Order: sequence, then C-alpha cells, then structure tokens
Amino acid sequence: MRNVVRILAAGALFLSATSVFAQDEEEAVVDAWDGSGEFGFVNTTGNTETVALNMKLNFVRTGKRWRHRFTGTAMNTSEDGIQDNERYTVEVQSDRKLSDISWLFGAFRLDADKFGSYDPQLSLTAGYGRYLMQSERHELKGEAGAGYRKLTETVSGDSSSEAIARFLLDDWWQIFGSTKWTNRLLIETGSSNTFTQFNTALAVSMTERFAVKLGFEARNNTKIPPGDSEHTDTITSANLVYNF
Repeated sequence: MRNVVRILAAGALFLSATSVFAQDEEEAVVDAWDGSGEFGFVNTTGNTETVALNMKLNFVRTGKRWRHRFTGTAMNTSEDGIQDNERYTVEVQSDRKLSDISWLFGAFRLDADKFGSYDPQLSLTAGYGRYLMQSERHELKGEAGAGYRKLTETVSGDSSSEAIARFLLDDWWQIFGSTKWTNRLLIETGSSNTFTQFNTALAVSMTERFAVKLGFEARNNTKIPPGDSEHTDTITSANLVYNF
C-alpha cells in the first residue's frame, strides 16, 4: 500500500508542477481531458486457486501549445492465497509543441515492482519528439532524450543513480473500422543497466465506448542483482476497455 501512495503522490506532484508551468494566457484547449480505463480479472478455484487483477488508466489533454499525458497501471496476482506479483507504474509527460509534427518533452516514470529486481525504478528525462509517419489510419512517433535514473534493489535495498539516454517508438494502426493495433517500445540506457519495455495490443471495439483488448508486454533489465535468475518478465492480458 505504501508503494501505491508513494507513486500516486509523486505522479500528482509532477503533473501539478508541469501543469502550472505550462499555463499560458493565450493557450486555448483544443481537446478537453480524454482517455481510457482498462480492467481485467481472473479467478479460478479447484485444485489451484488463482486470482489476477490488472488495471490501467490513461488521460491526455491537448492544447494549442501543450499536451499532457498521465498513465497509471496496477497488477496483482496470487496463487493458493500466496501473492506472487505486485506492480504499480506511473508515467507523466508534458510536451511543448514546436510545430504540428514536433515537440519538446519532459517525462517522469516510476515503476514499483515488489517481486522484481528493482523496487522502485525512477527516471526524469527531457528531449525532442516528432511524428515519423502520420495518416488517418496509421501514426508513428519517436522521441529521444536524456536525464536521470535512480534504481533501488528489491532485496538488498541498495540504491544507485546515473545519467541515462531515453528512446521511444510509439505507433498505432487502424487495421479495420473496429480493430486497432498498437505498439510501444521504450528504452532507458545508462552505464550500469539498460531497461527495455515493449508493449503490443489488439483492441476490438464493441460499441463507441467499450472494447476488448488483448495485450502482451515484455520487460528486460540487462543487469539484475545477485540472486535474481530472470532478466526478462512478460505479461499476457485480456482487458475490458472503456473510452471516455
């Protein structure tokens, strides 16, 4: 529970700071806040009792000169009453538009994984982004920047900090009228560790508001603390999505 409070407080503080900084008397909101919520739940009984909970919230506010984005996720799984996974993430980003296809960004990321190699991972980065491809059915954007990262080992509690480079590729394809395919690749690399996260998902709309989404996520740390055996964690999910 402390991880949840810590993450939400840090994310809210960063979002408040960037929102205040972004105020401009001439700023006109093009789109109000919009976003989506996702929820997935699995419960099995019998020889094995399994409970899995997966949630995600995503908000975006677009103005004439600024764009703000907030994403939060929570995942909790247990088997036979024993918890075996608990992770919370927050990403907050503000973009200062330079043109219709380019922007400067500031990004905050906090990843708290009680059963992972690091709890938490925290990074602050800034850089440049632009659309690489853009049409009615397909959009691809890229970002490159640099910043600071702090890692805390889950078992020992030892912490380290370093300068990092950040790279992002993010795209979506409207395959059919009701089917959308999304991909996102995030890389944060420093002298001691390179963190890579890849997400891909296929969403099928049932109504204007509701959709079913099948997703896959892979996360890799090139360096893991002594005692950890796996560099890569994967998640396969099926969620109900509400767009608002």
